[in-house]
Amino acid sequence: MNHRTAIALSAAVIAAAGLTACGGSAKSGSRPASSPTGSAAPSAEQGQSKAISDAEARLGIPPKPDPATQARYIAALDAISRDIVNAKPERAVSRGRSTCGTIHSFRKDYAKQVEQTRLRFSGTTQFSTEQAEKILKAVHIHLCPKN
Repeated sequence: MNHRTAIALSAAVIAAAGLTACGGSAKSGSRPASSPTGSAAPSAEQGQSKAISDAEARLGIPPKPDPATQARYIAALDAISRDIVNAKPERAVSRGRSTCGTIHSFRKDYAKQVEQTRLRFSGTTQFSTEQAEKILKAVHIHLCPKN
């Protein structure tokens, strides 16, 4: 599966989950205002969340890291260049998780992995191929060592 197909599949799964979340009956009396046990809404959300996490797992995208792992990952990126995280750790984690999908999709094409990483992490600051290789290594070590 190529990277664009993987992204399209992810978008479709997320869109389907969003449509499911928006569904419901237009009749106000068709269901109680609140659940006495509070279990109805969380189970639907859990189902959608599980569907998304299952789709991401198939694409090689790991779950969000725990705080300790995230801190080590951010420290590794900061050691490469302070411009990578740039006070936006959630964005750096998101880009790293997406990079795990690239590693998964292009297992035998290291050059493609590096180039995709360079493009994904570059913004106002353009990163070199050497920096992208270091970023890729940090992502692989901290976010998706099994890929």
